[in-house]
Amino acid sequence: MSTDEERRHKERAQKHKAAVDAKIAAAQTDKGLLLVLTGNGKGKSSSAFGMVARMLGYGRRVAVFQFIKGAEEVGERAFFSRQPGVSWEKCGEGFTWETQDRARDITAARAGWDKAKQALADPAISLVVLDELTYLVTYRYLTLEEILPSILARPAMQHVVITGRAAHDALVEAADTVSSIRDIKHAFRDGIRAQEGIDR
Repeated sequence: MSTDEERRHKERAQKHKAAVDAKIAAAQTDKGLLLVLTGNGKGKSSSAFGMVARMLGYGRRVAVFQFIKGAEEVGERAFFSRQPGVSWEKCGEGFTWETQDRARDITAARAGWDKAKQALADPAISLVVLDELTYLVTYRYLTLEEILPSILARPAMQHVVITGRAAHDALVEAADTVSSIRDIKHAFRDGIRAQEGIDR
């Protein structure tokens, strides 16, 4: 690298660092965050469980409520449900095309939500994961009027992560951080089964 290239690189890096440092210095608020992970791409729940691992690394308590796909055997539940500090609730009996029983699905979703509301009121729980919650709104198992008040009234430093496709605009509006994960390619469309440790 020439001397001029090195100089220009250093100048760019210094400007970048100054801009980042200024933003960090300006961010002085601490609060419990509401995160919404949505979109058609793979990785929404995986991202949420990464945050579960982070919280456990700090010795904090976590509650996970897995809606819709609660009947499926998944690696994250096999691992995290054994960890101290994690409460894990299966709040569904499987995908709707498997159960084919709307009344039963609604009953399971409501029972799970009743438990989730208790966690959302507990200041000792640092993170609540509401996995696949968006579907409860989309399928009209629960209304936003039932869901949002408990989320918004949670303890001040409690974080909440909501996952699932097609997040309602009201959830997006209420959130502090929203990520939409885009689907570009998926192995399943090429006839590859869900793989242990990757998809389940």
